[in-house]
Amino acid sequence: MTGLAGSELEHARAQAQQLVRDLRERKASLDQASLDVILTDARSHYAWQKRPVSDDLLHKIYDITASGPTSMNSCPARFVFVTSREGKERLAKSLKDKNVDKMMAAPVTAIIAHDLEFWRELPFLFPHEDRRPHFEGKPEHSEVTAFRNGTLQGAYFMIAARAVGLDVGAMSGFSNEIVDKAFFAGTTLKSNFLCNLGYADESALFQKLPRFAFDQACSYA
Repeated sequence: MTGLAGSELEHARAQAQQLVRDLRERKASLDQASLDVILTDARSHYAWQKRPVSDDLLHKIYDITASGPTSMNSCPARFVFVTSREGKERLAKSLKDKNVDKMMAAPVTAIIAHDLEFWRELPFLFPHEDRRPHFEGKPEHSEVTAFRNGTLQGAYFMIAARAVGLDVGAMSGFSNEIVDKAFFAGTTLKSNFLCNLGYADESALFQKLPRFAFDQACSYA
């Protein structure tokens, strides 16, 4: 454990608090155009232009994603960027037929996974208190925590990709069991969902589907 203490901890906390104040002064909220890009008018895509996605851009997306909150800063998500022909062919064996062409055409397909033994890294990620006893020897609790927070990180990942100018198309029409055998055998990783990344060919889009209104989905207590 390498947590800060004493005056170092006080200084670090003061710095963190000031950074948040400075951020709010610089930009209190996103403008509508920015909200449109990441969520409001963004669409899931099914066809892709033949434009590559650079490694630098994938690094940038991950760095943004990693800043998103998870419980106890657990960061259980793991990302496999499938870009090679060989990797795509392995992944295709897990897909429902209608999803194969979408995946093969995308410049990048990310396997969003989570580490069931994420808690082993908590001394680094959460250094001021040893939280490993909350999970060690408790596989069901560990799996629920990993899945929940890994899914959150998957959502951050999609928003981050849109924010830096890419399009995304998440997919759940595949066999997790086949993916896990092909990519994660002998590890503590489990797949959650897939996400195609790239620059979309909008010609495959159809009309945006309905969403529930506030009063249909929200309530007060």
